[in-house]
Amino acid sequence: MHRGGIMMEKNPAKLKASNFLADEGGDPFGASLSNFLAGESSDPFEAPANFTTWMSFTAWAAALYEPELLAAADARTMIVQEGKPRPVINLCSYNYLGLANRPDIIAAAQEALKTHGLGACGSPMLSGMTDLHRELERRVAKFLGREDAMLFNSGFGGALGTISGLLRKSDVAILDNRSHLSLRDGAVLSRCRTEKFEHNDPESLDAALSRQQARRKLVVVEGIYSMDGDFGNLKDLIDVAESHGASTFVDEAHSMLACGENGRGAAEMFGVENRIRLVYGTFSKAFGALGGFVAGPKETVRYLRFYAHPYVYSCALPPVIIAAILKALEIGRREPELRKRLWDNADYFRTRLQKLGIDTGTSTTYVTPIVIGDRERMYTLCRELRRRGLWVAPVDYPAVPQNKICFRACVTAKHTRADLDEALNILEDMLVPAALQDA
Repeated sequence: MHRGGIMMEKNPAKLKASNFLADEGGDPFGASLSNFLAGESSDPFEAPANFTTWMSFTAWAAALYEPELLAAADARTMIVQEGKPRPVINLCSYNYLGLANRPDIIAAAQEALKTHGLGACGSPMLSGMTDLHRELERRVAKFLGREDAMLFNSGFGGALGTISGLLRKSDVAILDNRSHLSLRDGAVLSRCRTEKFEHNDPESLDAALSRQQARRKLVVVEGIYSMDGDFGNLKDLIDVAESHGASTFVDEAHSMLACGENGRGAAEMFGVENRIRLVYGTFSKAFGALGGFVAGPKETVRYLRFYAHPYVYSCALPPVIIAAILKALEIGRREPELRKRLWDNADYFRTRLQKLGIDTGTSTTYVTPIVIGDRERMYTLCRELRRRGLWVAPVDYPAVPQNKICFRACVTAKHTRADLDEALNILEDMLVPAALQDA
């Protein structure tokens, strides 16, 4: 069959699956991960039989996940594709400022390896805290203009731990319906009441807050939404929250160090920093490392040190990582031109996609969905794109709505215009019908 002027082989799964999932018409691509949440046997260690069957029919598509990376997460890298090394333009990485591969950051990590060894070998509460950890806490707090900060060994765990550590059974969490799973899981773990509001919609938030009566209400939003690539409507949503006496929690995972004049995130960019009491962010995106942090009033942070379970009961970040983050923070503050280059690249790439007639959803940032809207077509195209040397992430339901199934492309400061133009040429060849290309 032809797609965008390219001859593509028939879907191998569809040829074999005539009796699969009768409710889905025998098509394995009519199902998604949401179909296999319930166990089918009395043994909790036994995967659902239908899931195993489904995976066997769709193995060629499932192979697109957990790809093997053979080099650094740079703008161009090497992955294993169909059992062979393949050079690719990397639009899958959160290495937004290109700091993961900086020689001076690697040198800082190597020095810490010599002085502090590999791992922290203990919870920060008991034995894993080092002078490097304390220094990073101080520098993060100073950078964000807060009294104190604490570090988590996981961005997911940090968001989950902060929300679950703050909220209690009698509280209410009102979450944007595009909120990250870590935030939703944190609310569930706290056992508080939860409600969702329509994405970025102040009127929907107002209605949700009006329905919920509680002494303590927390509105949970994000600086940049990781699948849609759009900014949180921070000012309007905070206005609504404050009118109901509710606090606002902003997850700055994808915006920290990459947004705002000084890199302090979306809250700085939209002038609402002084209206947010706690700042949450991660080190796994623009910092090029891993982990998370929360910064805010000293007493609130001290409380979380004892009640955020992923902090209390997990090993601290390795000192070697802490040293690298310290250097990344220094560079991110010292070199604002990295942010400018990132945004110039993002605007160029997104604008060119839109001129080609490719659907980029509501993205206004360096995270750009390329909406396909059809599961089978998305996986078929994704495999062909990798063969052509372009690495984009497949994003399926329930991570996005069924009609928004897409590729996610992440542009970085390290991409050259030549990288982006080559990627755009491949996407045009694959996604734009030949008749339109010739017009």
